[in-house]
Amino acid sequence: MHISVLLKEAIDGLAVRAGGTFVDATYGAGGHTAAILERLGPKGRVIAFDADPSAHALGDSRLTLIHANFRTLVDELAQRGVATVDGVLFDLGVSSMQFDTPARGFSWNADAPLDMRMDPTYGETAYEFIVKTTVQDLANAIFEFGEERNARKIARALKARPPKTTGELARMVSAIAYRPGKRERTHPATRTFQALRIAVNDELGALKEGLEAATSVLRPGGRLVAIAFHSLEDRIVKNFMRADPRLQPITRKPIGPSDEERARNPRSRSAKLRVAERQP
Repeated sequence: MHISVLLKEAIDGLAVRAGGTFVDATYGAGGHTAAILERLGPKGRVIAFDADPSAHALGDSRLTLIHANFRTLVDELAQRGVATVDGVLFDLGVSSMQFDTPARGFSWNADAPLDMRMDPTYGETAYEFIVKTTVQDLANAIFEFGEERNARKIARALKARPPKTTGELARMVSAIAYRPGKRERTHPATRTFQALRIAVNDELGALKEGLEAATSVLRPGGRLVAIAFHSLEDRIVKNFMRADPRLQPITRKPIGPSDEERARNPRSRSAKLRVAERQP
């Protein structure tokens, strides 16, 4: 079941106003979009992006859903005659629906083909990535994107016998990364799964391009809101908002979920929300 994270905080951060035009760069199940639409009034508009072609649009004439990666935001908006918008929201990472669908290959909870593509119609799978990548480059990806201390050992094991399923990958990594006697908050393969997913989808490269694209179409006073779920994403968002002279950070520190939200939705526990405003 998908539960939108930091829903009220995100919509408040966008400063949604009636009649405005807003972009939901990561549509997913449409939870944030629906909340924006509630505040828009009859003449407002939401343009939403999702790389996953299985995403289904809410039945609302004020919504346009584009099946594309948000890194193409500027071109896609231009094709629809939109030059500026009042706010852009990024809710980063894999969606609950993708994670909970075994066939997509994002989770170790079921044995499924090792895919991990956000858009299953485009690009190479995680299995193909492992096969084609050198041991050194694979180790670098697992260390950089997963912050996994056993990256080199894991890379050598995966190259020696590339796993074809999520179950195989989880077992191979666990045999190396599991530390007996230490209480782990997450599965031993979590970091490697994250690293492969980020590498396969070029998530960090797309995020940098997406933030630049979003800022370029914001009108003066428009808001940029980003929810990140791990330090790599959050660092990119934080540095971009602080360094770009067109933006004024609104949040001095990131906003996290309340204790109540963490209890209701454990997947929200690592979420960090940042807001910036486009300057004149």
